[in-house]
Amino acid sequence: MVSAKTVTKVMAGIGSEGISPRTFKVSTTTADPSASFPPDLVEREFDQRRLNAVWLTDITYLSCGEGEMFLCAIRDGHSRRVLGYSVADHISAEMVTTAIEAAVAARGGDCRGTVLHSDRGGEYTANLTAQACFRHGLRRSMGATGICWDNSPAESFWSTFKHEHYYRHVYATTTEFVVTVDKWIRFYNSVRRHSKLGMRSPSDYEKSLRAAA
Repeated sequence: MVSAKTVTKVMAGIGSEGISPRTFKVSTTTADPSASFPPDLVEREFDQRRLNAVWLTDITYLSCGEGEMFLCAIRDGHSRRVLGYSVADHISAEMVTTAIEAAVAARGGDCRGTVLHSDRGGEYTANLTAQACFRHGLRRSMGATGICWDNSPAESFWSTFKHEHYYRHVYATTTEFVVTVDKWIRFYNSVRRHSKLGMRSPSDYEKSLRAAA
């Protein structure tokens, strides 16, 4: 049996460090008590067996050498492809609408009737977000506050992102952080294979669906 102290000493000798999750957690869900909440149209049926049936969105807390950062992403519930994302130094409805516009563009504007599922954070209940959804024909859906299972694929995605990429790097500047996030999302969409997609990447899986149509 080798002790943790011995392992640490050996790793230090070769200039290596272990990978460890951050030891603090920042809540990114702050509900507006005066807001009205759309119903949960998904009821944990996140994958409805076709593209653009459900889009899943969430925000996670991150940081770089220049301060705290927040990442908002929108994924297709069936293909798992990241359709749109945005990065900002504070949570706001603007970062959500930026991600929405990117997702709509990724689908060529063909998203009317698509369900946009989120938590009940104030940035999702904001009028600006509601207007963006109305403009593009997106149907808003929200899980219960504080119930992670109501948006579990988003939690799983953040875990994948952090353990496979974020925790493995140190970001000196905001620019460096944004560039590496973009590179990883491109990798996730085009290269990273998923067992539930038949060991294909989200982009390759979508191509196979189009070829079969």
